[in-house]
Amino acid sequence: VRERAHHRTLCGEDTTVTTITYITDDGTSFPVETDGSMSLMRLALSEGVPGIEGICGGVLACATCHVYVDEAWVDRLAPPDDEETLMLEFVREFRTTSRLCCQITPRGELDGLIVHVPDSQ
Repeated sequence: VRERAHHRTLCGEDTTVTTITYITDDGTSFPVETDGSMSLMRLALSEGVPGIEGICGGVLACATCHVYVDEAWVDRLAPPDDEETLMLEFVREFRTTSRLCCQITPRGELDGLIVHVPDSQ
């Protein structure tokens, strides 16, 4: 990601790098840097974060990218829309912090965002 960000600087594009931390059920932390060009689901898949399946590819046809947004970050995200809310009804262990990470695209204001990956999808 750093090389891409540096390349973008040379090309005159925006280079805001955001760090997202995925924490798996066993407590393993996966900090990942992103330029905000892809959803949290696509980012997790591209970086090999375990526990995120993303079977539908991010089109809100499954709930296999379910995460729990860390309490400190819940109010900083836009609330889920009606389609996401409907799909959240299918997650195994719904919590008030449950989200589908295919619907969250991290921008600079989300630098430091922490999401917890459930033990199963």
